[in-house]
Amino acid sequence: MNRPLDGFTVVAVEQAVAAPLATRNLADLGARVIKVERVDGGDFARAYDHTVHGTGAHFVWLNRGKESIAVDLKTPEGRDVVRRLVAKADVFLQNLAPGAAERLGLGDLTAERPELVAVNLSGFGAGGPMEQRKAYDMLIQAEAGVIAITGTPESPAKTGIPTADIAAGMYCSQAVLAALLRRCRTGAGATIEVSMLEATVEWMGYALYTRMYAGTQPARMGLSHSAIAPYDAFPTRDGQVLIGVQNDAGWRALVTAVLDAPELTEDPRFATNVARVRNRAECDAAVAARTSRWSTSELDARLAAAGVPAAQLKEIDQVIDHPQLRARDRWRQVGTEHARINALLPPVTFADVEAHMGDVPALGQHTRALLDEVGVDADDLISRGIAAQAT
Repeated sequence: MNRPLDGFTVVAVEQAVAAPLATRNLADLGARVIKVERVDGGDFARAYDHTVHGTGAHFVWLNRGKESIAVDLKTPEGRDVVRRLVAKADVFLQNLAPGAAERLGLGDLTAERPELVAVNLSGFGAGGPMEQRKAYDMLIQAEAGVIAITGTPESPAKTGIPTADIAAGMYCSQAVLAALLRRCRTGAGATIEVSMLEATVEWMGYALYTRMYAGTQPARMGLSHSAIAPYDAFPTRDGQVLIGVQNDAGWRALVTAVLDAPELTEDPRFATNVARVRNRAECDAAVAARTSRWSTSELDARLAAAGVPAAQLKEIDQVIDHPQLRARDRWRQVGTEHARINALLPPVTFADVEAHMGDVPALGQHTRALLDEVGVDADDLISRGIAAQAT
């Protein structure tokens, strides 16, 4: 069976996280993704670190299954190469600095090809007082309010993963799929704008509505939850377990089937979730006094048997060897310029076909082949430094 996007071609002038995530999602689904990089170092995420056999961890995560062409977009010849590639593509996606695509003549490409899906991904969107501001993930998290509700009461924190980048990248690939579906029906392409700020603010939904209609801002709760109790980490003999009781039936199951404390079901302080939230300190203390009787594995097993939502707080090495991922055979190997590495299958699983798990390209690995494909003299551009081919 064909992969869903077999036969579609995406040209991306991209770097960092958000746009590369969007196009990697499309590559996983079978699209041919041509990544346009700078001749002087390429996507700067390549050099964030050299963790993965000499290649940046962000880069190998976000760029498998792509072809890399390195050309100098400051030259007319480099820009001509991109335009030739886009002339044969279904999608053009870029996350250059605001106004850069227009200055390079890569702005309104749908005027020439109405069937093209053109995507502009930026930090703050076109127009508005912050259009020209730098838009790194942490800065967007701050502007979107994520940091205001993340961390502990004493110390705000950003999320440990690039939430704003991921939000924007996911909405971006979703929009491309919707545009291609519409084009299949109507023949019309699309011009799409995705703002990191707007994507991240959308993820703030419950906090926004709480502030607008209850007049209060959700507090920074650490591992706890402003509207649910008990919902936190609780001690065991040798560590801790996270417990998240969502309703009153879950509370009764916790105290009777797990904690052997049926008397807590009759305590008016804890009878309903509203009461438990109002008396959170006492509720948490009552639970903690009992969970510490068991080891982490023992308590986890008791919670699972009773159907009470719970989890062990796993370190990253435990996630890599997670029994659920192992049982479902979710790891594959892909190539990089230096060595083969493990990579996780994308979370969307089609019953009839596996995702495309292509190699992570070296900078300019496909330059010569792509220049030949669009009828440009590769030797001339490479010799003049306008293009670069990996050796």
